[in-house]
Amino acid sequence: MDSQMELAFEKSKTGDKEERFQAYQTILAATDQKVDWAYEVWDQLLEDLSHKDNHQRSRAAQYLANLAISDTEMRMMEDFPMLWEVTKDEKFVTARHTLQSIWKVGIAGEPQKEMVMEFMVERFKRTDEKNYTLIRNDILQNMRNLYDYDDDETIKETALDLIGMVEDEKYVRKYRGIWKN
Repeated sequence: MDSQMELAFEKSKTGDKEERFQAYQTILAATDQKVDWAYEVWDQLLEDLSHKDNHQRSRAAQYLANLAISDTEMRMMEDFPMLWEVTKDEKFVTARHTLQSIWKVGIAGEPQKEMVMEFMVERFKRTDEKNYTLIRNDILQNMRNLYDYDDDETIKETALDLIGMVEDEKYVRKYRGIWKN
């Protein structure tokens, strides 16, 4: 990892609000492609998933989701449950930011995609969570993102099947809107 990226990781934790945001943007942009330094930060990011600061938990989760494409050792297959736990964070904004980025794990490969889909399908079926309709919306958007990435028709079929289970017509219309076109 070059010194500029090391500085970005440092500033994403310790800088002022603007510096943290700029560092966050820099790291997300860098990790949109495969990088050769994923394991230099991997263990620290896993540790930060349970950091006392919810912003740190959120950033760590989003960075890890992005780094899944650089995970040549397939560590994510074992570490994913820790990442998934942050989608249930006590701070809903942290949980939601994590959930909205979780689809990126699925583009790392077929086993990762199957795992992410399995977790999302099970979560979609739950109606005992606060804000479950928003969670469902995010899950369906994740599925749409995965589908748009690799045109896997089984993802679309799964999403439409899940929408078919929804009883409230208002949400059926909203969720179907994600799958238009």
